[in-house]
Amino acid sequence: MPVDRYSKDVLTPGWQKAHLKKTSDVQVELDLVVEFDDFCGAVVGWENGIVLLEDRRGKRRGAPFGPGFLLEGKPVALRPPLRGGSTKPKYTASGSRASTEPAKAKVALPSRIYVEGRHDAELIEKVWGADLRHVGVVVEYLGGIDDLPAIVAEFAPEPGRRLGVLVDHLVPGSKESRIAKQVYQGGYRDTVLIEGHEFIDIWQAVKPQRIGRKAWPSVPRDVDFKLGTLEALNLPHADQADIARGWQAILARVSSWRDLEPQLNTKVETLIDFVTQDHLADD
Repeated sequence: MPVDRYSKDVLTPGWQKAHLKKTSDVQVELDLVVEFDDFCGAVVGWENGIVLLEDRRGKRRGAPFGPGFLLEGKPVALRPPLRGGSTKPKYTASGSRASTEPAKAKVALPSRIYVEGRHDAELIEKVWGADLRHVGVVVEYLGGIDDLPAIVAEFAPEPGRRLGVLVDHLVPGSKESRIAKQVYQGGYRDTVLIEGHEFIDIWQAVKPQRIGRKAWPSVPRDVDFKLGTLEALNLPHADQADIARGWQAILARVSSWRDLEPQLNTKVETLIDFVTQDHLADD
């Protein structure tokens, strides 16, 4: 049969855009990860026609509603949520999607997470408490890193009974790193995971912008970090009671993972994954 190569007019309306991918409308929602003008981030809010994105490093950028976004590599136009439409999904303080159904009580897993420092434990509970209860992981208070080898030996970790540990100032050459090495050399490398951040104290894991500063104050090594920080912030700094009140004021500024430095978020999520990985098949 003869081939008719000229039955179609290549200059019919729309030929200029025929090769382009079509843009689809997507209703905006929190934590939706999109790209805009070479910036990739999660949606953290929207107001007055502007969508606010935040990348993994905590950097934020605003972009107007409408076309120009990429979702999983495909062009989309972000649209405001419809009024009276479906209920906006709810999320926990750690960013996990919260269930709309009442959660059933769970038996605690044999695995545990130990957190060094009372302030550290309070911060973990505020941001990740709902997630930890959902998976049945109990967080224990670790009074000091010096106690860790004895705690690990008494806990006797094994497959299905893992131990995760979060400590302050875990940097090369520190006391914390030496004790972590001691634990691993005791034969627990497969069942114990020790994670730590580089901050001198958990206070610095809170973004300084949340207390109205560009950076946390620098405290001399011969000065107690917490008291020195409070003094630099022009807050009462005479005793332990002042430290407690100061920390509660800082903690009150934290409402979710977005108020924390990405480094801490990564460490905590890694620990939760580690202590629950033996139990995923049971869910």
